[in-house]
Amino acid sequence: MTATAHHSAQSLQQLAPNVTAKVRDGDLAKAQLALLLIGAALIGAAWATGGKSFFFSYLVGYMGVLGICLGALFFTMIQHITRAGWSVVVRRTAENIAGALPVMALLFVPVLVGSHDLYHHWMDAQIDPAKPNYDSVLAGKSAWLDTNFFFVRAAIYFAIWIGLASYFRGQSIKQDESGDPAISLRLARVAAPGLLLFALSTTFAAFDWIMSLDPHWFSTIFGITYFSGGVMAFFAFTILLTRWLGSKGYLTGAMTTEHFHDLGKFLFAFMVFWTYTNFSQYMLIWYANLPEETVWYAHRQHGGWAIVGTLLIVGHFLFPFAFLMSRHVKRHPLGLAFGAIFLLVIHCIDMQYLILPNMEHGDHAAPAGEAAHGGFAHEFGAYLHTISWADFGCYVGLLALLGGFVLMNVRRTNLVPVRDPRLAESLKFQNI
Repeated sequence: MTATAHHSAQSLQQLAPNVTAKVRDGDLAKAQLALLLIGAALIGAAWATGGKSFFFSYLVGYMGVLGICLGALFFTMIQHITRAGWSVVVRRTAENIAGALPVMALLFVPVLVGSHDLYHHWMDAQIDPAKPNYDSVLAGKSAWLDTNFFFVRAAIYFAIWIGLASYFRGQSIKQDESGDPAISLRLARVAAPGLLLFALSTTFAAFDWIMSLDPHWFSTIFGITYFSGGVMAFFAFTILLTRWLGSKGYLTGAMTTEHFHDLGKFLFAFMVFWTYTNFSQYMLIWYANLPEETVWYAHRQHGGWAIVGTLLIVGHFLFPFAFLMSRHVKRHPLGLAFGAIFLLVIHCIDMQYLILPNMEHGDHAAPAGEAAHGGFAHEFGAYLHTISWADFGCYVGLLALLGGFVLMNVRRTNLVPVRDPRLAESLKFQNI
């Protein structure tokens, strides 16, 4: 063991003597199994009752939960490239969440199976000028919106994400054994190109899997709006997971109120960043007032979706902005947990707003020509009529599956990077 590694190991014992470095609790195995069974049951019930609309409900849940995993990968690389010290005791949790990306690749199979139902607008588009129903717009996009190329791109995205997540988690675990401080320097260097690959792949995945549901519409900032919501959801998920582990006696003395305070700051920050990016998208489209751009928002003025837009303004910004601004709330276990749960629910509604109005059959269909009218009760009732239970059930089911697989990763590794050179700094961290 190197001198630095020995110092870090000693720091862990001296500064956090009650922390359990590795999980050996059968209760976590029971919780893992329960989450996996709940997740599988909810997804199975949605599939059995949803018909063709199941694929839209599944996409809502999938993109919401995928954003959490991608947010974890982003957080991990950012901590390395900035060589942050405060977050060392949090980073292993993020690595374990990002470590579920291979499972998310398997869970992408239903999207592939239902791709023709989801993306039929462009998969069935007529791009031959000599044929009836020729679509000149989609003909111009046909090089990108090609079915085979769509599948190839999906494979590339997952290869990038899984490769990065596996590398950063694997090297961090290797450092637990060797204590080699050079690993930290190597990860900091790899994080720079890794973040570039992450940014490009996440942006194009958001274009492919959500924006192309309405292939005539486009927004160059759309990838950032999806990314910001996903990172916010990651912080909410991490807060709840680490609080739960703490209630079981783990991470005691390692993760303190100071660390949760900073996680609350990031939760607040990315909630505001989501608002900023969405307002920027809306404001530019509203100001230009071009039909090919405004049609996306116009379509969301029907079938109860107008009230959802208002709900997102209030629930995704105004209320959490006022609630989470307080230092005391971010440092209070129940207050911060409530904010995290609330924003996870709102994140699901955000995915519904992005995805479900593009559906043209089943209970999700908005009545043609029905403009937004009536009071709050009427509009909210229209929203409830438009959605199905599976639009929340798939999200909760996939969240449960993610939780189960993350606990599987948690049980296989140390809860914190026990020989990271900055561990002592993290254990002593104090907010100003």
